[in-house]
Amino acid sequence: MANTIHIDIVSAEGEVYTGEATMVFAPAIGGEIGIAPRHAPLLTAMKPGEVRVQTAGGEELLFWVGGGGIEVQPHKVTILADTAARAKDLDEASALAAKQKAEEALRDRVGAIEVAEAQAALANAAAQLRAIEKLRHLRKGG
Repeated sequence: MANTIHIDIVSAEGEVYTGEATMVFAPAIGGEIGIAPRHAPLLTAMKPGEVRVQTAGGEELLFWVGGGGIEVQPHKVTILADTAARAKDLDEASALAAKQKAEEALRDRVGAIEVAEAQAALANAAAQLRAIEKLRHLRKGG
């Protein structure tokens, strides 16, 4: 299909999604990128955040990634995520607990490594909560 691009989202746990898309949005280190069919080749790191996949049927699928890398070829996108999940499978209570734990760790700053770990955990939790909120908003009809 000339008007779609194949996408694979995989993590250490296994394949999260594979299919055809008309557009893919991903949280690259430098900011969100949009990928359409026949996109120029690209290889970049991703930060924690949401990946949005617009299918040929007009559906928008949301995924949460905890960072990783993305490879773009003209007819294929491969997302190699550190961790990944469908947004609908995220647990809000767990994400809130992780956010609170990371905030407490930042308040108790012991050393540079602990601060960096707490900041990374906080970024992950915040990205999960944003994905949950966006999915909640979409379910209500936009």
